[in-house]
Amino acid sequence: MKRCDLKLYRGYANKKELVVFGHVVKKYPSGDRKYTRTGFRYAKTIIELFSIKTLPFLKVVLRIGDLTVETRAEEDGYFRFQVPFKEAMPSGWHTYEVTVDDEVDGKKYHASSKEEFFLPYKTSYGIISDIDDTFLISHSRRSFKKLFILLSRNVQARKPFDDVVKHYQLLSFASRTHPQKESNIFFYVSSSEWNLYDMIVRFAELNGLPKAVLKLKKIKSGLDDFVMTGAGSHDHKLRKINNIITFYPELQFILLGDDSQKDPEIYQEICRTYPDKVRAVYIRQTTKRSKPLTTSLMKSIQDLGIDTCYFAHSNKAIVHSLEKGLVFEAPVEILEAVAPPVENP
Repeated sequence: MKRCDLKLYRGYANKKELVVFGHVVKKYPSGDRKYTRTGFRYAKTIIELFSIKTLPFLKVVLRIGDLTVETRAEEDGYFRFQVPFKEAMPSGWHTYEVTVDDEVDGKKYHASSKEEFFLPYKTSYGIISDIDDTFLISHSRRSFKKLFILLSRNVQARKPFDDVVKHYQLLSFASRTHPQKESNIFFYVSSSEWNLYDMIVRFAELNGLPKAVLKLKKIKSGLDDFVMTGAGSHDHKLRKINNIITFYPELQFILLGDDSQKDPEIYQEICRTYPDKVRAVYIRQTTKRSKPLTTSLMKSIQDLGIDTCYFAHSNKAIVHSLEKGLVFEAPVEILEAVAPPVENP
């Protein structure tokens, strides 16, 4: 029996279908402790993640409740299920299981793993956010600095922008009827590769960011293209955001990104395609001065009747979310954190 591992990712569902996905790999680096290593040991962890060897064409079986469905992994080990799913269940997080039990070229492979998927509440918003330089300080505009930070700073040393966590926690309460904690579905859509999935999830957990479904870029399996991590075309982000929005025709969406790469252009295209499906667009300013192109694109989005906020500090975005009524009430600890100090008369 040949060893293999299943790397599963958080999935999502609506009232009719379920979407889950993952990779079949020879061996996946295990243990959360590797993300808190320091120095060369942490650099070694990142290099190991970009040296993962995938296994192609193995039969993969999804099981949840009374549902059993088969598919085959693609050439890069990736598999995806989008299947009819009408089992009655409450909104929130639920567990699914995937197994591999197959024989190829006389070699038998077996693996089994479980992960979660999210079924939104009826009055939810969908929150779609970029990662690098939107909530995670990454210096995406400077490729070598970004690589240096990726290799040298573990998840405990990496930092989110000031107040960004408070803003995302606030948005987790956004509701068109009654605010309910964690009622909204969050998607973190990025040009980072699947190799960095666990690092991003761990960073989000450590910093109190809302639990999210991640949509990342094609996995890399060698150091020859490691130096190009996060680079190249961002067209996949447009496709994935399109897929998310069409999957949830009943939801409105809030989009968050930054002006370091292509988020403003991508979000403008999304808003032109789905003007009634986008509630608000937030873009972080990553340089000392605002960018004229981004300002122009945000104006064109606003002309569609969509609220926009181009901000240098998340405090401005928080105030905007409250003033525009994206939430009816905010948790006391969040309001206290962003309220200006009261001066004694």
